[in-house]
Amino acid sequence: MPRTRRRRIELALAVVLSPILCLSLAAALTPLPPELASNELAAADPSTVFLDRHGVVLCEVRAKDGTRARPVRLADIDPRVMRAVLAAEDKRFSLHPGVDPIAIARAAGQALFARGIVSGGSTLTQQLARTLVPRPRTVVGKLREMALALRIEASLSKPRILEEYLNRVAFGPSLRGVEAASRFYFDKSTRDLSLAEAAALASLPRGPTLYDPRRGTDLLKRRRDRVLERMRAARLADPEDVDRALGEPLVLAPRGSGLGIPHLRQAILSGRWGFGGVVPLAGAQPPSVDQRATSITTTLDRGLQREIEILAIQTVERLAPRHVTAASVVVLDNETGEILAYVGSPDIENEARLGHNDGVLAKRQPGSTLKPFVYGLGMEIGSFTAATILPDVDLHFPTPDGDYHPNNYDGRFHGPVRVREALASSFNVPAVVAASRVGPERLLARLRDLGFASLDRSARDYGLALALGDGEVRLLELATAYATLARGGLTVSPRAIREAHAATGEPLPLPAPPPRRVLDPRAAYVLTHILADRHARLATFGENSVLELPFPVAAKTGTSKGFRDNVTVGFTPSVTVAVWVGNFDGSPMSGVSGVTGAGPLFHDAMLAASRLYPARDFERPEGLVDVDICPLSGARPGPDCPHRRSELLPRETSLATCDMHERVRIDRRNGLRAGPACPDASIEARIFERYPPELTSWAENASRPVAPRGSSPFCPETDRALPSRIRIAFPPNGARFVRDGALAAEEAIRVRINAPSEARTVRLLVDGRAFILTPPFERSLPLVPGEHTLVVEADGITSEPVRYSVDR
Repeated sequence: MPRTRRRRIELALAVVLSPILCLSLAAALTPLPPELASNELAAADPSTVFLDRHGVVLCEVRAKDGTRARPVRLADIDPRVMRAVLAAEDKRFSLHPGVDPIAIARAAGQALFARGIVSGGSTLTQQLARTLVPRPRTVVGKLREMALALRIEASLSKPRILEEYLNRVAFGPSLRGVEAASRFYFDKSTRDLSLAEAAALASLPRGPTLYDPRRGTDLLKRRRDRVLERMRAARLADPEDVDRALGEPLVLAPRGSGLGIPHLRQAILSGRWGFGGVVPLAGAQPPSVDQRATSITTTLDRGLQREIEILAIQTVERLAPRHVTAASVVVLDNETGEILAYVGSPDIENEARLGHNDGVLAKRQPGSTLKPFVYGLGMEIGSFTAATILPDVDLHFPTPDGDYHPNNYDGRFHGPVRVREALASSFNVPAVVAASRVGPERLLARLRDLGFASLDRSARDYGLALALGDGEVRLLELATAYATLARGGLTVSPRAIREAHAATGEPLPLPAPPPRRVLDPRAAYVLTHILADRHARLATFGENSVLELPFPVAAKTGTSKGFRDNVTVGFTPSVTVAVWVGNFDGSPMSGVSGVTGAGPLFHDAMLAASRLYPARDFERPEGLVDVDICPLSGARPGPDCPHRRSELLPRETSLATCDMHERVRIDRRNGLRAGPACPDASIEARIFERYPPELTSWAENASRPVAPRGSSPFCPETDRALPSRIRIAFPPNGARFVRDGALAAEEAIRVRINAPSEARTVRLLVDGRAFILTPPFERSLPLVPGEHTLVVEADGITSEPVRYSVDR
């Protein structure tokens, strides 16, 4: 061979091989991107998708780069999707080393002939390299891309490269990876796509924005059809399948509606919940799913969630004239603790109404909704029953901080009331009496056992006012406690998550504490029976109140001081619904009560929940019996009791016979007591009510039918003994009062005497100085600094002394 020819051949080979050698050397010196260094699934920074309990997408929290990303294993992708991508982007993928010389030569020739870029020469591996390491659109940038592609091919297998490509390359605006695009555009997994849908997705990497079907489907449909023809030509699909795919319309999944559970989503991602959605105990720090879960199946029912979102919006609109700007609702499945609906506020975007606040987790005063647990504790340790009589009268309770004087919502006192009436009608004074008998320490311990971790102050700080809701709790804690009532006293932990999966597809653990018994099952049922008793609450709520539904529901309302919070919570055997209405800035509402505020929303939310969980009767435990009682005394009816009522009592309950009704001989000529000398023709026996000393004053003021004190002058009674029951009802022994300097001249205390009904006058001794009192046996005394002693006398009977002090 002539030397000249040989040199020409060597020169040609050098021209051809030099770029290859240079690229190979550059590839060897190019580091593998750290994203590909591990064997972890691609797209290590995925977005998090929230689904409802039925698998319907509720919302998606984008990855840190602002994209939607759903990692998927190659084995979980339908092979038709992979074949479509190869047909669209790199049909010689299995043959080239990362750079395709044939494609480069073809692209260069087309560019020269057309005097412009007609097609790209980038392989699938080059596109992956460009995605991982963005480059300038220059010749040097292209060469670096090619070197990185060779490096990737030398380090990873072809299946791994294809998996990385399908998970990292853009398949639409803000869509990273084929699985995210499949879910977004077709609302299905890549393993469930048709051939036509697979070809449509494979068309997107060429121009993610250009071919975005949300902007119109014509361009994407034409490119899809070209990809299908390439699949036919490359024998990557059966001709018959291609023909059917070409005739298939391009139909996108409808966009999701609803408010996207913003508050619950934030609570889960912030770590305030565990993976199981279990509210952490005080001091516990559950892990955040933000760093671990890519798919979270919540316990929510999307239909119920949307309906209650709308109801909350409508409630706020209805109550806006009464200065109501917020409402919150949570619905629990009693059996599992799963949260079926969760509305933190009607509109998280409404800054004027502080909509970013979450009323389900915010701490607010619950008002009277804690009362059932006061009486429940009394039933367990204080021998209370539903028939126990408690005084609803003007009472004062000494506290370390001074006198505590509770009043009822209606401004009246109701005398002796049974526990059933007191709870159902939500009277305040009997609840405070019950709390004083069980003690604030034990009451606080019971509430914490029920899950009220928000009550983190001491029992001394709360005092007896805790019985009336003078402490801040979460609406979710309240719902959980009432669900415990519905479960017969067994606790349940609220759960927001059914399943959670990591990027690898591995299920994440969902721990849940086991149930504990915190209430006696019989006490829990009696409380439920009272809260569902429409007749017992007539005194406060009247007929046809919002708490009445066409199925058995146990419910309670609560309003905090100053009308700042309004709560209604209740349950069926299946579900518990808790509702809060108010203002996140703490400003008072205008005359909104449980009946007009949270009650109507509770009513509608319970109706909505009952369509998913049909109502049924509450199951009565063993050991309870129906017993006839006297409604005035709560005791077994005596011969003089004019009325009887059936009450639910523990079987072992021993009832005394009623002593609050008496038959008295009356001289009909003057209506006074008849003595032995009265002729029979002038006497008639009448039934009167008889009250203990602490209720005598109330009975007098309420004009109750009590027996006359005096006897007939025509035939007076003789030797009628005065019962030795006389005491000073207020102030209590050891009370301490502090004067207000600005009002010192006007300040006084009201001394009250409990005397027998037969007493006509009593003698009050104040530091030895005597005052004669007549019914109702009360007197105001000025607050004089120093130590003071009170004693009362009646017909030779002397009370125990009461000592009190007044500080300057």
